[in-house]
Amino acid sequence: MKYSAISLFSGAMGLDLGLEKAGFDIRVCVDFDKYCCETMRLNRPELPVIHGKIEDIASEELLRTAGLKKGQLFLVHGGPPCQAFSTAGSRKSLQDTRGNCVLEFVKKVAEIQPRYFIMENVRGLFSAALCPPPEGKEARLPDEMPQSALKHILNLFNEAGYTVSFALFNSANYGVPQKRERVVFFGNRGDVRIPLPQPTHSKDGILTEKKWVSLREAFKRLNGTKHEHINFSESRLKYYKLLKAGQNWKDLPEKLQKEAMGPSYFLQGGKTGFLRRLSWDDPSPTLVTRPNMPATDLCHPEELRPLSVQEYEVIQEFPKGWKLAGNIIEQYRQIGNAVPIGLGHMAGKTIIDFHTGRVTTAEQNTVRYSRYHGTTDIDFEKTRQLELALVS
Repeated sequence: MKYSAISLFSGAMGLDLGLEKAGFDIRVCVDFDKYCCETMRLNRPELPVIHGKIEDIASEELLRTAGLKKGQLFLVHGGPPCQAFSTAGSRKSLQDTRGNCVLEFVKKVAEIQPRYFIMENVRGLFSAALCPPPEGKEARLPDEMPQSALKHILNLFNEAGYTVSFALFNSANYGVPQKRERVVFFGNRGDVRIPLPQPTHSKDGILTEKKWVSLREAFKRLNGTKHEHINFSESRLKYYKLLKAGQNWKDLPEKLQKEAMGPSYFLQGGKTGFLRRLSWDDPSPTLVTRPNMPATDLCHPEELRPLSVQEYEVIQEFPKGWKLAGNIIEQYRQIGNAVPIGLGHMAGKTIIDFHTGRVTTAEQNTVRYSRYHGTTDIDFEKTRQLELALVS
């Protein structure tokens, strides 16, 4: 059986491909990016694709295009733009037009009333304030406090009739050759919580039957593939010639470290993304939209170049022959922004297993889903109850 779905913020279709693999029938896709829309049409010419801003597209149009009425749809899914919540950005939260895309997602769910929804976003959403205080000012009002944005979003979903569960998932724990952490929300129309899925892979294979998928294993799919890539500058290549797989600037001779890093040498933090060669024996770090940026280098384990577009596709698990619109920079961006297909498959399987009774509400969510503590709805609810107790 195929379960109907409407895709919002579809991008290069990473989440969609994972859901299709799980058993979903994508009825319509929406995105504001013209290159993403072209990519979808290149690969799914029969699929209705709407190019436009989500706030300009009526829910009635989405349902009409999908051939359904309000309440008939099985799933609404999507990953609203995350820059507003990213710890690498300015963090304007829901005051940012991109942050408002999250509210538009909630609005569409409330209007369409699907049986379930899946929403994907970045870890920064956990600590974002609904209305960040002015720069340099201390947070004093409730809406200026960390987590107030998440509380507001959850309240809106609850008001629309949905019970929400969520966690910060590491995609490597679900067979993706990439250590990418993303928040995935599962919504059920009604008052029953969807249990979170158990990991299928672990770093050493002790906690699960399978080990993480390494870069070496993933790249076996690339035999004979022609690689297209951007390049590093000559000034940086001289340092990469001295580094082996799994090393970074800290492995350079001490006398060269400060020279190689320049002013960045004095920055705080581990700075492990600078002059970074990937390891053959580990999953890739999180793919970024350009693999030759100084602070987030993604250099091939052996060759003197950044990862290629084709290697990006394999790491994100895109099918062989997937076509990408635009120039090489646009192609990197589309794949770098995509949800790993394995993470999408996990999310879709979670919904279907719950719907068909393969997983019951008695399932306990006791595993660590991430290297961070307190990143599930259960943890969030415990914190909320504690805050209420302190107030009373």
